[in-house]
Amino acid sequence: MKLVSVLFLALLAGCVTEPVKRDMSAFIATAPRSILVVPTVNRSLDVDAPNYVLTTLPIPLAEKGYYVFPVNTTKFVLEQEGYYEGDRIHQLPPETLAKLFDADAILYVTINRWDAQYAVLSTQVTVELDYRMVSRDGTEIWKENKRMVYAPQNNSSGSPLAGLIASMISAAITRAAPNYLPLAQQANYQVFYGPQAFPDGPYKIKEEKKAR
Repeated sequence: MKLVSVLFLALLAGCVTEPVKRDMSAFIATAPRSILVVPTVNRSLDVDAPNYVLTTLPIPLAEKGYYVFPVNTTKFVLEQEGYYEGDRIHQLPPETLAKLFDADAILYVTINRWDAQYAVLSTQVTVELDYRMVSRDGTEIWKENKRMVYAPQNNSSGSPLAGLIASMISAAITRAAPNYLPLAQQANYQVFYGPQAFPDGPYKIKEEKKAR
C-alpha cells in the first residue's frame, strides 16, 4: 500500500509543470528606453474609467526604469492633432505615434471590466485590463491581461442580525461609491513586476549602480 501511495505521489509531482516563460526576445531586441502611454480604450460603461486608469500607469513604469511621457501632455498633444477617442488612437499606425513623440515603445491599455455587481449582502468590484506594448515600428513586444476582484467581507463578531445589517450597509456603500483605483494599481504592479513582466529599464539599472 505504501508503495502504491509513493508511486501515486511521484506521478502527481511529475504532472506539475512550471509556468512557461514568455519569449522576451522581441522586447530585448527593441531595448526601449522611453514608453508612450496613449489614452485607453474603454469597453466598460463608466465614462470616467479611462482617466482613472491613465493616472495609475506612469508611476510603476517609471519605477521600473523607463522614461514615461507625461500622460496629460500626451493626451493634449493628441487632441491638438485631432485625436480624442482611445479607439481611434489605438487604430493609428504605431509609427505615426512614435514619430510624433520620438518614443521607443507604445503602451496600449484596454478596459474590459470596470464595474460593481450588487447582491444585497455584498458588492463585488471587478477591474479587468488588457495591456499591449509595441515597438516604434509596430512589432508587438509584450502583452498581458489582468483581472482583479474585490468583495468586502464583514468580520463582525456580534449578533447575526447586527452582522447582517453591517453587510448590507457595507454593500450599499461599495455599490454607491466603489473604489476601483486600488484594484487598477494592483493590476499594474502585478503585470509590470510579475513572472511574465518585461525586463527592468535602463534608468533603473543606472540607479542601482549609483547606489553601490
